[in-house]
Amino acid sequence: MKSKKKMSQEEIDEIKKRYSHDDLPPVKNWPLYIYYNLLRIFSFVLVGTGAILIALLVEPILILGGKKKFKTRSRKVISATFNFFINLVSILGGSKYKFHGKKKLLDAKGKIIVANHPSYIDVVYLIACIKNADCIIRGTLAKSVFAGVARPLYIMNTVGNQEMLDLSKKSLEEGANIIIFPEGTRTPRHGTNQFKRGAARIALNANCSIIPVYIGGSDKYGLGKHDPAFSYLHEGHYVFDIHVLDEIKIEEYKDMEAQIAARRITERIHKEIADTAMAVDGRIV
Repeated sequence: MKSKKKMSQEEIDEIKKRYSHDDLPPVKNWPLYIYYNLLRIFSFVLVGTGAILIALLVEPILILGGKKKFKTRSRKVISATFNFFINLVSILGGSKYKFHGKKKLLDAKGKIIVANHPSYIDVVYLIACIKNADCIIRGTLAKSVFAGVARPLYIMNTVGNQEMLDLSKKSLEEGANIIIFPEGTRTPRHGTNQFKRGAARIALNANCSIIPVYIGGSDKYGLGKHDPAFSYLHEGHYVFDIHVLDEIKIEEYKDMEAQIAARRITERIHKEIADTAMAVDGRIV
């Protein structure tokens, strides 16, 4: 069994700097802040409970209709559930959201959806808008409360590269849309992450187009990586301002050598999202 590489003090300091929240203003309304924190915990419990109920009660019924349509039907149920969830949280005041170019996601079929990743619930907002959404997810979710939903419906990032390409191509050919966060981890509050080439390689292998998405709005402190368990934005509620950008046609890169094409596509994805982030929020992504 391989041991994890121990990080140097410099690496630890760099992580702390990138995810630091020292620049946040002080909490001004403590009763409201406590309410938002309780709502955040309630939301997490609600999603976890929903995942268990879908796995135990809904999926056994859906599979009776045949394995061929099981995934599509299950994903529609999850999309509807997430849509209910984000609207409930919005009504309760915990967050607000707005989609720009939403129809592009509603009409998408056999596309790769790539987005920046400021919070751990970004995927919830995207799936709420995509009725047949596949995802490449962390293998650890297969051992969590979400296992009953994650294992049969989504692609684990623990499979080998070729198997991931094959599974992704099959899913896309069946009409699903695959959500991928090219950074591979959540976007830091300060600085940027390098975009990985996995989405580009899958698109080239499956000969499908890519739809970039910029997730902007308010700071996502409390939903980001390394944020304290009991934390929330110090002023106001979360805002998810989601911009669906124009498709990147894979045909433009088919005549290039594979590695060069993957690099160029990844650079373009990053540029499209980064340009939108700067134009909309004045933020570097």
